[in-house]
Formats: sequence, structure tokens, C-alpha cells
Amino acid sequence: MKWQQVQDGPSAVYVVVLDPGEDPVAELTAFARDRSLGASQVTALGAFSRAVVGWFDRQAKDYRPIPVEQQCEVLSLIGDVAVADDGPTPHLHAVLGLSDGSTRGGHLLSGRVWPTLEVVVRDSPAELAKTHRPDIGLALIDPG
Repeated sequence: MKWQQVQDGPSAVYVVVLDPGEDPVAELTAFARDRSLGASQVTALGAFSRAVVGWFDRQAKDYRPIPVEQQCEVLSLIGDVAVADDGPTPHLHAVLGLSDGSTRGGHLLSGRVWPTLEVVVRDSPAELAKTHRPDIGLALIDPG
């Protein structure tokens, strides 16, 4: 992973480029924690050699994994970073384009970058906290 800060100030903007084989969830989590991001917006595009997205099952209060075991284009990856119990945590959703033109999408659980993933992270001076909601089964942003 390589990154460059392209805007200074309380609303910093970073460009993060992931290398082949890297897992975007792990890398963006490490980046967010290294930079102490507290309320950020994430957008990206690129491609994966494989990925797993998830669909949230309300009854089970857990994600059902949807494996994508082929090269796919990251048509859209959007998300946020907020502070959870264990530190800044990205929440990412992806739409992946397959070779036949179909798509798979959902919560990004994992992926393997190939050949690149180009990410823009827009931070803000605020801090948003995620609070675990046992009734739902997720940690959600609590705006105050």
C-alpha cells in the first residue's frame, strides 16, 4: 500500500493505492488506525482477483457471505470510517462487475486486490462513534 495526503487541514484528503494481493478491509483498517481517522468518507475503484461480500441476515444478526471466486471489477466501493470499541473501523460496501456483465454487491468482508485499488479517503475534524446495538446485531454510527 502506498498513500499520499493531497489536502491538508482539518478536512484532510488522502489517496491510497493498494497493491496486488492486499486485502482492502485489513489495509484500510490499518490506515484508518495509523492516521487516527474519526469521521471519514471512502470511495474507491479498481479490481479484485476474488472477494467476499455479505448480505445482512436480520434473523441471524450476521452477514451471509457471497463469495466471488473470479476476477472482478470494483465498479463502486463506498463507505465510512467511524470509531468503534477497537478503534477506527471502515464500513465498506462494494458493487463488483463480473466477466458476463452481471454484478455482485454487498458489505465488503474481504478481497484480494489485482491489479490495483485506488481509494480516496476524505477525513473531517469530527469524530463519529459506533455503538453496538444488540437488538440489531451490528455496531452502528451514533450521531449524538
